[in-house]
Amino acid sequence: MQHILVYADSLSWGIIPTTRKRLLLEQRWPGVMETRLTTPERKVRVIEDCLNGRRTVWDDPFKPGRNGLVGLAQRIEIHSPLSLVVLMLGTNDFQSMHAHNAWHSSQGILALIAAIRSAPIEPGMPVPDILVVAPPALQAPKGPIAPKFAGGEMKCVGLAAAYRKVCEEADCHFFDAGSVTTTSTLDGVHLDLEQHRILGRALADAVQPLLANADC
Repeated sequence: MQHILVYADSLSWGIIPTTRKRLLLEQRWPGVMETRLTTPERKVRVIEDCLNGRRTVWDDPFKPGRNGLVGLAQRIEIHSPLSLVVLMLGTNDFQSMHAHNAWHSSQGILALIAAIRSAPIEPGMPVPDILVVAPPALQAPKGPIAPKFAGGEMKCVGLAAAYRKVCEEADCHFFDAGSVTTTSTLDGVHLDLEQHRILGRALADAVQPLLANADC
């Protein structure tokens, strides 16, 4: 069996826009991806490590534990051997309490890549391949989360291009989620049911050749 770790935030956790409810496992894009990747000849397990509000490398001033860099190396150690780590973070870097832009988030992604590659895994276990997924661009935020993400649609401009650039420099795989879907029109930030389905299927197609070349 091949194991994929999805390290992400509420867009992957599956929060239902404008609510505090969660989509079912098989409805969330990691579950859709696992179902599509699993065949009689190949078993795939997708491990979801998706925390609402997680940033790339910054703290949330109101909630503890949202810095994505803290503890990441230990998560790689815990779940090894891994065939692939999928990083889909950045949206929360643009919350209204931060002044970050796309370049800042791309540097955060670089720090996460370095942490994965230097994780203290057991001898003989492979360093997992990494797929960085740029989340779809924020739209003007609506509903209860509007104050939290005010201005985010401007701060996130150029995110996919910035991520693509650092992935080329770091020799990582890259996928632009915005090439297949937008964020929900309900809140401008998260993904709705159909968007999860579209993204999960698209990422399965992107991940399939990476698993074929994986060491485990």
